[in-house]
Amino acid sequence: MIPSIGLKEFVCSFNYTINANAPPLDRQGRGKRSIALNLKSPEGIAVVHRLCSEADVLIEPFRPGIIFQFLFVAISILYIFSEGVMEKLGLGPSTLLSQNPRLIYARLTGFGQSGPYSLMAGHDINYVALTGLLSLLGRHGSNPIPPQNLLADFAGGGLLCAMGIAMALFERERSNMGQIIDASMVEGAAYVGSWIFKSQDMPVWSGVRGKSWFDGGLHYYETYKTKDDKYMTVGALEPQFYQELINQLANAGVENVPDQFPNDLEVANNQMASIFLQKTQAEWQAIFDQTDACVTPVLGLGDAPLHQHNAFRGSFIRNAKGKYDPAPAPRLSRTPALDLGNIEEPSIGENSREVLVEMGYKTEEIEQLIQDKVVHQVNSRAKL
Repeated sequence: MIPSIGLKEFVCSFNYTINANAPPLDRQGRGKRSIALNLKSPEGIAVVHRLCSEADVLIEPFRPGIIFQFLFVAISILYIFSEGVMEKLGLGPSTLLSQNPRLIYARLTGFGQSGPYSLMAGHDINYVALTGLLSLLGRHGSNPIPPQNLLADFAGGGLLCAMGIAMALFERERSNMGQIIDASMVEGAAYVGSWIFKSQDMPVWSGVRGKSWFDGGLHYYETYKTKDDKYMTVGALEPQFYQELINQLANAGVENVPDQFPNDLEVANNQMASIFLQKTQAEWQAIFDQTDACVTPVLGLGDAPLHQHNAFRGSFIRNAKGKYDPAPAPRLSRTPALDLGNIEEPSIGENSREVLVEMGYKTEEIEQLIQDKVVHQVNSRAKL
């Protein structure tokens, strides 16, 4: 979403071979531009060198090089890393930073650039598992439940990498020097969970998954099914908010509301579950909207953009296909984000010609690169 906040950039698709029929897979590419290069050719590598000579940031997602293991005294292992993908291509950080000392070279991987797991394949679930946080996620008596792919891929990975890039760019204003960023999704996800690590001595934690304050252990911080098989959330932690919850339920004619601090939490949870089954989600919204009871509906992806609060703020915008996407956040007062909802994600190589022109390549040079299959240019799609 970087272009949405007014920063001009393009995506350089590094491909060993160019597949002209490859579908666009970057669902976060709206507003970006794409140039597709064949990195099996020296000419393609040369284009990347020329790109990076003036670039501010390069992000690469490849795992480090091949690992060799040597066992010493049966307890110590020496890990020796060969050259990684980018180094073998002549595009490693030492090479590119020597040509452009101001370059920010971000290496975003699951396990980081070093360590016994650094060469292993993995996904969000594997990375979150190593943080310790996955052990806390899920209902009591159930297996740990991964939080989709939000925690490592996007929060600990993309977002923390972007924060590292912003930090490096800010520091560069003082030093005039670039640097390498080692962005590990494991470490990023763990860092997002810093408060959880630091608060283990607080009473909010029971030591049992699904029995703590924030994971279903309390009847006043829970999700409840409604009469129409939808759900409401209750988050009335503070006594004044729980009292407001009791007041609103009483006004709606509901009796037998459990105390906030009952002798049996399981009984209280069952009581609250029975209460919320008495009305539909819309009926509960009518009761609790504009109150401090901390009760809100669980909305589906299609319903969220239409909710009155989100609609009022324009929290979602329609994309070029007429579907809703989240609007850029946070909002800046002086330099607000650009509404690029009418622009689609680029196809791979959609902007190759224009990017090469901006780099100073002549028309005949560009056509030769395309003819030699060093560069791939697709026809621009109609923007309806």
